[in-house]
Amino acid sequence: MAESKQTTDFEGSLKRLEALVSEMEKGDLSIEEALKSFEEGISLTRECQNILQSAEQKVVMLTEQSGELVEQPFNESEQT
Repeated sequence: MAESKQTTDFEGSLKRLEALVSEMEKGDLSIEEALKSFEEGISLTRECQNILQSAEQKVVMLTEQSGELVEQPFNESEQT
């Protein structure tokens, strides 16, 4: 259940970050609004990085075999 919440948090944070970037790219924000959006974006980026790092640690733990850690690089092409 915690994993599902973490996924939801990651996806929600990523969507919000994308929305902030889009708003800032338009150039219609005042300097104060842009700064506030930038600060929120930095916070969301750190949150997403922490979630990804936690997921990476879980993957490493799950790939441990026979008492030895077997590290394998993530291959995006295998996901599709």
